[in-house]
Amino acid sequence: MPQSLARLHVHLVFSTKHREPLLTAGVRPALHAYMATVLQNFGCPPVLINSVADHVHILFELGRTVAVSAAVEEVKKTSSKWIKTQSAEFATFAWQAGYGAFAVSESNVAKVRDYIANQAEHHRVKSFQEEYRTFLAKHGVAFDERYVWD
Repeated sequence: MPQSLARLHVHLVFSTKHREPLLTAGVRPALHAYMATVLQNFGCPPVLINSVADHVHILFELGRTVAVSAAVEEVKKTSSKWIKTQSAEFATFAWQAGYGAFAVSESNVAKVRDYIANQAEHHRVKSFQEEYRTFLAKHGVAFDERYVWD
């Protein structure tokens, strides 16, 4: 086959450092738009980005020649620098060191998109830690509780 083709969706989840509730309603729309631009420019078209006060969910298409870790590093690094310029309240802003990246089949893209769109409702009854543990279990990811949170 002379042509390389791919269509891979990734559900990316990461939190603010120590899950500090720093993502205020006033900054979230601009943050989402900034992250979308970063991903688009990196060759990873965003499908949907949403967040609550302490974490972000991003559904995006992974570029055919892009490593997941490179896309994550780019969006976290650049958005951290950007948010620090928005207000003095964000001067010490940082994302957690790690992240969760989960493959999404084409048949589940709409379901994941709806889940991401309704983050505020989900977190009325479930904390970020509970949600993240559920994702890890659902995807069969082994983890050590001592090293998941920072």
